[in-house]
Amino acid sequence: MKRMLTAVLLVGILLPLLSCSPAQKSIEQGDTYFTQQKWSEAISEYGKAIAENPNLTEAYLKRGQAYAAKEDWNSALNDFNKVIELDPQSVAAYSQRAAVYHAQGQWDLALGDLNRVIELDPTAAAAYSNRGFTYASKGQMDLALADLNKAIELDPNFSEAYYNRGLVYKAQQNWDMEIADLNKTIELDPNNYNAYNDRGSAYTYTGKFDLALIDLNKALELRPDYALAYFNRGTVYSGQGDLEKAIADFTKALELDPNMTAVNQPLAELLAERGWQYRTEGQTDLAETDFKKAVELDPTLAYAYFQLGSLYNDNGEWDLAMTSLNKAIELAPDMDSYYVNRAYTFLGLGQLDKAIADYTRAIELDNTYSLAYFNRGLAYFNFGDPVHAVADFEKVIQISDNPELVALAKDRISEIQRQ
Repeated sequence: MKRMLTAVLLVGILLPLLSCSPAQKSIEQGDTYFTQQKWSEAISEYGKAIAENPNLTEAYLKRGQAYAAKEDWNSALNDFNKVIELDPQSVAAYSQRAAVYHAQGQWDLALGDLNRVIELDPTAAAAYSNRGFTYASKGQMDLALADLNKAIELDPNFSEAYYNRGLVYKAQQNWDMEIADLNKTIELDPNNYNAYNDRGSAYTYTGKFDLALIDLNKALELRPDYALAYFNRGTVYSGQGDLEKAIADFTKALELDPNMTAVNQPLAELLAERGWQYRTEGQTDLAETDFKKAVELDPTLAYAYFQLGSLYNDNGEWDLAMTSLNKAIELAPDMDSYYVNRAYTFLGLGQLDKAIADYTRAIELDNTYSLAYFNRGLAYFNFGDPVHAVADFEKVIQISDNPELVALAKDRISEIQRQ
């Protein structure tokens, strides 16, 4: 739930202006740095204000927000705690401290502070919205919906409450209700790129790819560095079968956010698929690049190792093929075709007995695998065992629906009999 709910919990704070004093000047300079997202400079200025007036709650509160923006949670908590010590009725301090607790995943502590906010101001729509968001993060969806409904009742034009409620519906896979709330969010806040992204995702889940693309394009127009929107748009392109656009968007998402590990598996699978296409077209260098990138992104993707090993087989690079096919079989020991391809590698290395063992394993996994029987027959023949070779060729004739393979099996039997 924590991963899916992404609304910002911090709420705006309006405090009375102080008289023009050294402390106030430091706060004003800190505010300038804060709007410029120069967190360290803002912290320094607010610190100067505190040095001038150690009881100045506004300075502690704003410095705490700057620490929170830097994700220096402990320092932020220290400042919010100080505000509450100086002013136990500070709604803003409880709200901000709840935001820090939420960011730390300390849901119960966040709820305690939000309860206090609501106790101090029962009409605070933002507090109900934030408490609903926190309940949702704990997986308590009924309580979450009750609070978000209350927030909307208190303020029917509160876009964040609609957005958060939409995310709860998303967690419940209630796509129609999610879309309805996101529609309202966008009506109230047309520049909310998160809402466009999430509505695009909801449209994707309901198979409305064209509408999804419109929303995801809008999200990226509003925020060009939005990694999640690239990921979601790549998912749409993948669903539409547009391999190149999907790979481009997944790659961009990972470029913007290298820690977005959710991209790795789908991107690896698409690269393996494109690599296979390159391989069938004879573009071996491009195929190898894609297969290698696929296993780098997802070291558990057996299919990519299989394709890489098969490519090395095509090129007669037996040792490299063996390494890749061994890994593919380690990851997927029940894939019969993997053994057939590794058997080919053993043949290339002149290890007929091991090739026969792999063909046998493939047949154990699928006793109708006519190509495995045929290739094992060839291996038996070359190993000096014509009896078993003939038996395998006869099995091919019996089970195969491939006329060409059957004809080859008959030719091999005739050749052996002539000898």
